[in-house]
Amino acid sequence: MDFAGSVRAILHEYLLPAMTIKEAQEAVDRWIKEYGVRYFSELTNMAVLTEEVGELARVMARKYGDQSFKEGEKDNLGEEMADVLWVLLCLANQTGVDLTKELEKSIEKKTERDALRHIHNKKLMA
Repeated sequence: MDFAGSVRAILHEYLLPAMTIKEAQEAVDRWIKEYGVRYFSELTNMAVLTEEVGELARVMARKYGDQSFKEGEKDNLGEEMADVLWVLLCLANQTGVDLTKELEKSIEKKTERDALRHIHNKKLMA
């Protein structure tokens, strides 16, 4: 099998279609254990997350803001979002956070807190 075929096989093994958050956390954990040797420290991964968010912000500023892409830069918005998600999944795995459960709690909290807030916000009315 050539290199491209190997990469596709790895992607198929680790990135299943319509992956749940739990499955994504498990896939990242398997990849780290098989190819990454070990997780970086939590503090290092927090710094890496900050770096990745900065890269995402750069693309957002170029694509949706007033800046334009520099020569050689590419519009890789999805790639940068995936990089942010990857590191966030690493941090969740390292710290024992079940992101599915936490996201469900966050949606519930926001629904209870903001059920009428945005509907009555005149700034959002078009």
